[in-house]
Amino acid sequence: MSDLKERRRRAIADLIRAQPLPSQEDLARRLAGLGFAVTQATISRDLEYLGAVKVRRDGMVSYALPDQLPPAPANGNRLWTILAEWARSIDTAGNLVVIKTPPGSAHLVGIALDEARLPEVVGTICGDDTIFVACRTAAASEKLASLLEGTITPGRS
Repeated sequence: MSDLKERRRRAIADLIRAQPLPSQEDLARRLAGLGFAVTQATISRDLEYLGAVKVRRDGMVSYALPDQLPPAPANGNRLWTILAEWARSIDTAGNLVVIKTPPGSAHLVGIALDEARLPEVVGTICGDDTIFVACRTAAASEKLASLLEGTITPGRS
């Protein structure tokens, strides 16, 4: 890895730890102030590399690093808590469960799903606001969707 990339990623981690950064634009402005001229695509790749996710803290949504997240409880309650907070809708399409979240939040929900190791889940693919959860069969996706739908607060969008 280049020295510049390493220094930039270290600066991003330091900024995330030091202050709430609710958007990539805010992060880009802070980086520019430190002498790093970066594109949104570069920031996005760096955040992914660092494992940064958006979390709600003190009523604000901002980036956090994996070491800033609470540990996952052994009983799987973390998944239900995260789904209740971030999932906006859950639907099925064949053997897939499709979960919609606010922009920038899919990764957080995807990590919680992966950590929960639910038997119906073969794997997840996370975008910005959508998660595709692959199940072995359509019946398994229906079962999983029914289980997960109980966590969503009605009327949120």
